[in-house]
Amino acid sequence: MRRSWIALLLAVLWLALSGAPARAEYPDRPIKLIMPYAPGGIIDFTGRKIAQYLSEALGQPVVAENHPGAGGMLGTSLVAHATPDGYTIVIMDPAIVINPTLQPSVPYDLFKQLTTVSIVTSSPEVLVVAPQLPIKSVADLVAYAKANPGKLNYGSAGVGTTPHLAASLFQQRTGIDTVHVPYRGIGQIFPDLMSNKIEFAFSSIAGALPFTQDNRIRALATTGLKRVAVYPDLPTVDEAGVKGFSVDLWLGVFAPAGTPPAVLAKLNAAINDKVLKNPEFKAAVAKFGIEPRGTSLEESAATLHAEYEMWKKVVADAHIKLQ
Repeated sequence: MRRSWIALLLAVLWLALSGAPARAEYPDRPIKLIMPYAPGGIIDFTGRKIAQYLSEALGQPVVAENHPGAGGMLGTSLVAHATPDGYTIVIMDPAIVINPTLQPSVPYDLFKQLTTVSIVTSSPEVLVVAPQLPIKSVADLVAYAKANPGKLNYGSAGVGTTPHLAASLFQQRTGIDTVHVPYRGIGQIFPDLMSNKIEFAFSSIAGALPFTQDNRIRALATTGLKRVAVYPDLPTVDEAGVKGFSVDLWLGVFAPAGTPPAVLAKLNAAINDKVLKNPEFKAAVAKFGIEPRGTSLEESAATLHAEYEMWKKVVADAHIKLQ
């Protein structure tokens, strides 16, 4: 009798174990891709394209969500404090390394609470001005600003963003005195730029191109060290006389620290091999001067540290302060 009971218990146990569901393979539900700026700029454009093709690569919806505010810190903070399971990630520009240097306080620790999945793209910015101004070149802008010290306003995507720091660096290199007007995203500057409420800005090409194509605003130069196909007739700021001036508006995808290595590896491979090498993705972003990049997990971490040190030095050497 006792042996019968033991046999029955073993049978029940075997059935229970054999019927236990296996651990689901990542991903088994939708993923959120946070974009920490308002619609209308490079983060919004590239983020939505990555979400589209990453959905195809992973077989699950990747939902792109705008969470603007505080120069990108609000949306980034949401991910830094999210559950580290790979279902909440963020796409961000160099402001992610600029903010810890420039801001008095940041609501997360960049290196302790975030992990770089991949540096996904690289692109220059474009210097644009209000069409009402008698300015046709970088030299004209510098001369006009020097003749009107403190009277020109420039817009940015927010305090500590790449457009903000590019303009601050431009001021330092040229000796002009202008006033910063931060917005919640680069797309929000253009109505005020067209109406001459602000006079100039450094913008992502994705944000500016619809307005420069029909001359609602005027493009003067791009910030790379080589010209871009989107603006073949525009000089670089370096060519235009501000020697050595270069700003790369790279974008990276980040996950909460503590995300399982297997999940990070799958995300990295899907982004680098399936999204960035997709001919349709490459053609779409090329229209805005964006080049796919893609880095390994090790290269991604090294790049983030190098960019942090580079921008920290730029801020210190140029004596850039919050206004």
